[in-house]
Amino acid sequence: MINAKDVAEFFIMKGIQDEEEAGISNLKLQKLLYYAKGFHQAIFEEALFPEKLWAWTHGPVVPDMYHQYKSYGAGPITAQEYDPSSKFDEEQLELLNEVWSVFGQFSAWKLRDMSHNEKPWLDHEKDASMIEDNELASYFKTRVK
Repeated sequence: MINAKDVAEFFIMKGIQDEEEAGISNLKLQKLLYYAKGFHQAIFEEALFPEKLWAWTHGPVVPDMYHQYKSYGAGPITAQEYDPSSKFDEEQLELLNEVWSVFGQFSAWKLRDMSHNEKPWLDHEKDASMIEDNELASYFKTRVK
């Protein structure tokens, strides 16, 4: 099974390759992980990665990935490029590319604001608790057309 780091590296690579983007911040990365995990959970009825999301002040976060990249602050995360096809199957790559296409165009703060209006974060914001995979599935199934 892939893990959150694999997915994070995919989005970091996409951000580096995007001439307009020139890298993504940790805040934006966290929201892309949230949308990728949520849509994967809804469509395939299984977790994209085992790490859990938590409702933090600025929206859903995978704590291990936040701590991995927090040294970049609000700046772009830089990393070496890699071949994502070695980690993901075709369905996963299609979903990740779609998440990038739809959500990668938005700023980190726009994605933060979007997640703050969505049930998975709203249900946990007061106690900064873990967002269960089944909650993601329930919410994101309403967003899949």
